[in-house]
Formats: sequence, structure tokens, C-alpha cells
Amino acid sequence: MNTMQKTVGQLAVEFPGSIRLFESLGIDYCCEGNRSLEEACEEAGVEVEEIASSLELTSTPEVQNDQFSTLPLDELIRYIVDKHHTYTKSEIQRLRLLMSRVCEVHGSRHPELIHLKGRLQELTAELEPHMMKEEGVLFPYVNRMQEAIDNQHYMSTPPFRTVMNPLRMLSLEHEGAGYLLKQMRRITSDYKVPADACASFKALYEALEEFDKDLHQHIHLENNILFPRAMKMEIGLLS
Repeated sequence: MNTMQKTVGQLAVEFPGSIRLFESLGIDYCCEGNRSLEEACEEAGVEVEEIASSLELTSTPEVQNDQFSTLPLDELIRYIVDKHHTYTKSEIQRLRLLMSRVCEVHGSRHPELIHLKGRLQELTAELEPHMMKEEGVLFPYVNRMQEAIDNQHYMSTPPFRTVMNPLRMLSLEHEGAGYLLKQMRRITSDYKVPADACASFKALYEALEEFDKDLHQHIHLENNILFPRAMKMEIGLLS
């Protein structure tokens, strides 16, 4: 397939070095990873031919060697939970407290903070049940599939019939999270700290930016690697 016709999600998996390039251009490779490179570049206002050439520079064997593409799925799930879910849950609590404190002190002079607080509340209210569904439904099922393959056991049909059903719902929720992250970046002008910001204000914007970056990597691992591999695994078990 022509590079320009591949999705940015596929390119992020094939050439992990492209992730930094996409981030610098504001191209969403995770929540909106199903767009072709051509479509993503058009939206970002950059020349697709120039980006395609830059991608060639990221295609060295060292950069292409993405451990997550070959890691057993149970290990990939453990990594996602230990690194990303644990971080997200702890940061949600910290960000809520920090946001309330900054809004209370600076909200009258910076009305954008009130809008930012609303988007953060929406995002965290979606992320908490989302991670519960992954840890309580999807991940155990994928682990059982891995076990069935490793031990050549029979795999019974799950209550949701096929892994495609929870994956479809979780992918839509990822899109919603991506939309809210974009809104938060717009409100804060890419987390640019105002000149009159105090230490807490700066800490809030720095924490939100780190949260944004981690969530993009988190969703990339699920949307572009875990979910497609889980679908293939189920097809292999049923065939």
C-alpha cells in the first residue's frame, strides 16, 4: 500500500519514529488513527509529499523494531495497566484537586479556566468507567484467548459474542477522549502558561500536557496494536 494511503495509525505502528513527527505537526495518530496520511496532512495544513519523505528517515531497522507489535498480548495488557492505567487513575485525582485550586484563585481573571475545568471533568468522567470496562471485560477475555492458544484449549463464546463488540464501543470512547483533549489544547493555546501564572497554575498546565501525551501513547497502544491483534487472535481461534 502507498504510504500516503496508509492510515496514520498504521504508520505509527510500522515506524514508531513517526510518532514524534506526528506530535510536532499536531496529527492525532491514536484517537483519529484511522485517517489516511493524506487526509491527516490536509487537515494539519502540511504537504503530504514532504511528510512522506520525512517518514522514510524514521524507517531504520532500529526505529522499526517496536517491541509492542510482537509482545504477547497478556504482557502487552499488563504493560498498559501497570504503566498507563495506574498513571491515569492517580493523575485524575491530582488534576481534579489542582484544577479546583487554580480556578478558585485565578478563575475571575482567566475565564478560560472554567471552560478547561468543564472539559477535564468530562474527560475524567469518561475515562474512569472506560478503564473499568477494559479491565473487567476486554482484558480478561483477551488473556483467556492467549491462554487458550498457549495451552491449545477450547475457547467458549463470550457473553458479548465477539470481541468486535466491546472493541467498537471502546474505540468510539477513545474518539471522544481525543476530541476533549483537542478542546483542552485549544482552550490553553497548547498549554501556554500565562505571564501572570503562579506556581500552581504552571504546575497544572505542565501536568495536563503530560497527561495528554501519556493518554495519546496509551490509546495508540490499544487502538493501533492491541485491538487489531485481539481481532486477529479471535479469528484464528474460531477458524
